[in-house]
Amino acid sequence: MRPTKSTLGKLLATTAAGLLTLSLTPIAAHARQAPDYAPLMLVLDASGSMKQADSGGRTKMDSARTAAHTFVDSAPAEARVGLTVYGTGTGSSDAEKTAGCQDVQVLRPADTIDKTALNSAVDGIQPRGYTPIGTSLRKAADALPKTGPRSIVLVSDGEDTCAPPDPCEVARELIKQGTGILVHTIGFGVDDKSRKQLTCVAQVTGGTYSDAPDGKTLEQILPRVSTAALRNYEPAGTPITGTAAHDTAPVAAPGQHLDTIGRHETRYYAVDVPQGATTYFSGTVSFPRPAGVSQIDDMNTLNLRVHGEGGRDCNSGESELATMSSDGVALTVSKTWTGATQEKNGGGSDPCKGGGTYYFVLTWDKVSSGVPERLPIELLVGVEPAVSDPGPVAVLPDTTFVEPAGAGVPATGGGSFNVAATLDGGGRYTDLLQRGEYVFYRVKLDWGQGLAYRVNFGAAGSTRQVENISNVATTLYTPFRQEISSKTNAYTGSAVTLPSDSASEKAITTVPVRYNNRTADAIGTRAQSVAGWYYLAVKLGATAQEGANVPVPVSLDLTVTKAEGAGPTYATANGGGVFGERPALGETPVTTPVAAATSTSSNGPILIAAAGAVVVLAVVAFLVIRRRGARR
Repeated sequence: MRPTKSTLGKLLATTAAGLLTLSLTPIAAHARQAPDYAPLMLVLDASGSMKQADSGGRTKMDSARTAAHTFVDSAPAEARVGLTVYGTGTGSSDAEKTAGCQDVQVLRPADTIDKTALNSAVDGIQPRGYTPIGTSLRKAADALPKTGPRSIVLVSDGEDTCAPPDPCEVARELIKQGTGILVHTIGFGVDDKSRKQLTCVAQVTGGTYSDAPDGKTLEQILPRVSTAALRNYEPAGTPITGTAAHDTAPVAAPGQHLDTIGRHETRYYAVDVPQGATTYFSGTVSFPRPAGVSQIDDMNTLNLRVHGEGGRDCNSGESELATMSSDGVALTVSKTWTGATQEKNGGGSDPCKGGGTYYFVLTWDKVSSGVPERLPIELLVGVEPAVSDPGPVAVLPDTTFVEPAGAGVPATGGGSFNVAATLDGGGRYTDLLQRGEYVFYRVKLDWGQGLAYRVNFGAAGSTRQVENISNVATTLYTPFRQEISSKTNAYTGSAVTLPSDSASEKAITTVPVRYNNRTADAIGTRAQSVAGWYYLAVKLGATAQEGANVPVPVSLDLTVTKAEGAGPTYATANGGGVFGERPALGETPVTTPVAAATSTSSNGPILIAAAGAVVVLAVVAFLVIRRRGARR
């Protein structure tokens, strides 16, 4: 995201010679330097209806067991997976209803996965009784850790037969308790009434609903949804509530904030910018992965515009479009605003020049079907003071890629920008990605340093395209989450490299980071003018074929150069840092992600949660096509 703002009252306008180091780390970026997998509780329906025939002489329960085994067998060894079941302890007669509606058992805790024990527990499930979905959600939530990202994946072939408690009310109850638990639901051959109930549970918590009309579909969907939930996108930030008009907009200080945004909704945020400062602002929404979305309809757009004094439109904005949003896209729109670096003409009243309050206006415009009514949106705000000495002028050539030697150092990618795995300089780093995962890494670039990298996807599974094809991608972002470059390709089980290993596409590169890069002729180079954390996202798409979702070894080959030239000297000091990464005088730094909070809009309470914005996945597809924002 782009750094933004600083309240005038909180900027220390003390003159300072010398260098202000820009450690552009969003709040909470260090909260988890070695990200692990989010604990997950799998809840399986074992009611009497699961004894019904599915296909090929099997029952629904047989298909559910197969789907669960597929997920368990492919899950990472470090994953924390538990198993809860309902309907096994009683029959479904009227006389047994009281006991049957309390019949929920936690068969395995959400500890580090014991695949043998978990598969054995799945095999032992015998369907018999009632469908107490609401009660099962409560017990599954109680069995998960009390903090951090957590998920429940619920499979049911019908609606709750025991309400109260109503499942959707239980979901709201979990939100009111501030648990931050995402509930992903899968309807297994359900009717419209059951589908509505399960969809409500998912959308209330920020999770996803998927339809599995038959066992074969369930065997594809359950492993995909569960695998995605293990490495969640983890929204973070200080709660803020944008408004529908500039005159009521909240003031967003430098740092990272967390709000929600609704379909086709516009949200205003105010930023106080001193004369001569450069402002950065970005918004990030991570989309869930609904099933059955048409490619034609699978697009989302974020628009960002700047307004000046009195809410006047400054005719400057960015628009980012993501196709195939159901791949689990993390869509970011960023804006660098330089209006405050300009003097008002003859001391006039141009609302879009000079220091003052500016308004950044975000709109979730084009909306694909199947997504929740509201989604969390991260805002990154930064205000960079004017410089007295910008440092070296010339733009240096792209970084030269040098292939590293050795087996590599293990690095577990995180599920979001906020928990990206730190890559400690150049070298080879290895990871194991599950099908349908989208993970993040970060590398620190100081003034004068540049990077170059390639991603290698190793051979895994069948090499027959029809069975194993999926899309792979990598994207490089600036510290304020502006995309620098991205590459995509098809993966069929054979080893593939991004960018392709050819003379014309040797690596994704930056130039050495210099303040004056912002005046470069090449538009892509201008964003490489801020020192701090640069982010590398890597995507391994899901396959469309049953049984092909085997994990894939991945290596990142990274070159980081030594510093070439000094950074700028700033004319004024900012005690809180450009992005609020250092506490201002008398303030306490925020050091942990805000996993869930409650805000208010004209529609009532809004969940700000670690939402079903799971950054991951999809069934084979083309990569997210991003249309670089055009100035309007």
